[in-house]
Amino acid sequence: MRTLVGLLTSNHALLQLEAARCLHELSHSEQSVVAEACLPATSYLLTYLSGHSSDFIELCLYTLGNLIVESETVRRQLLPQGIIPALAVCIQSPHVAVLEALGYALSQLLQAKEAPEKIIPSSILASTLPQHMLQLLQPGPKLNAGVAVEFAWCLHYIICSQVNNALLITYGALSTLGLLLLDLAGAVQRTEDAGLELLACPVLRCLSNLLPEAAVETMGGQMQLRDERVVAALFILLQFFLQKQPSLLPEGLWLLNNLTANSPSFCTSLLSLDLIEPLLQLLPVSNVVSVMVLTVLCNVAEKGPAYCQQLWPGPLLSSLLHILAFSDTEVVAQSLELLQLLFLYQPEVGGFWPWSPTTCFEASPWPSSLPVLTIVTSPDLASLYRL
Repeated sequence: MRTLVGLLTSNHALLQLEAARCLHELSHSEQSVVAEACLPATSYLLTYLSGHSSDFIELCLYTLGNLIVESETVRRQLLPQGIIPALAVCIQSPHVAVLEALGYALSQLLQAKEAPEKIIPSSILASTLPQHMLQLLQPGPKLNAGVAVEFAWCLHYIICSQVNNALLITYGALSTLGLLLLDLAGAVQRTEDAGLELLACPVLRCLSNLLPEAAVETMGGQMQLRDERVVAALFILLQFFLQKQPSLLPEGLWLLNNLTANSPSFCTSLLSLDLIEPLLQLLPVSNVVSVMVLTVLCNVAEKGPAYCQQLWPGPLLSSLLHILAFSDTEVVAQSLELLQLLFLYQPEVGGFWPWSPTTCFEASPWPSSLPVLTIVTSPDLASLYRL
């Protein structure tokens, strides 16, 4: 290690590069003792982050990121050595490869077990890193997908720490993420690139976790967007997930749940855009998806008689009957919760109940009348999204 540090600090650029490559190879070790053996080199790796060679900076960043993963001792040393100010300088680099490497190193730091108490409050949020991250997530021609993915996950880790999400909102996090959501929906309509879910997942999680920190009713004003555009974009992404990555459907439904939980306006958007039936079409996907769909419908029903009147009867009746006959306990419980709300606010629902309790549970296939989800091809929804 003394030899490597000596070569790393020499005046020969080629020797410096080879020494850095050796350190990078060592940093891949899963043994913390190897990472801690590299401690004498960390201050020099940080110093070189302010250098002129983007390739060398990139190599140093990935090495630091690997060392951060394996050792709390390394993390404790890097903080007083100035890793946060160094990263705050690097994030202004014009080089995409440097930004991706920085996002990797920062994400490792943010995932450390001590991050919520010792790293995020006093170091990350006290720096300019959050503002720069949000700038790199701004939709537009300069948005780079690889960079955006790295920093969207970084933002997700900061938000999940719940240290000071109100500060992120004042920086415009809701606005930026909301616009990015619309941009992603537009990208889905223009391309078949299945890699879009890499960015969609952290963006949806960030929005879902930020919403409890802010009044949902003010969200539309902060984003300067109509509620319908947010809902339309979300359903376009739900269709994309259904076709390309069904495992991500809960991510989109989680956001839809948080949007509708305390917001009559978002519930109104669901009804005015005729999205209840497309929502019901997701029920057969899985029990997890079924529970989340039913929870969203409960959010709508909880808003009172006017909302229940628009929910019933429609296709909801047959869907609930089949759920009661075939689904697991959690799904049935959520179905009964929805029925209870409908009976409470719409007493005439009882008049639509055509089956006896016995025939309700007779075996029958899932209703073939429910077509395949076709949100993107809907002219009304597509034109609304383009507003």
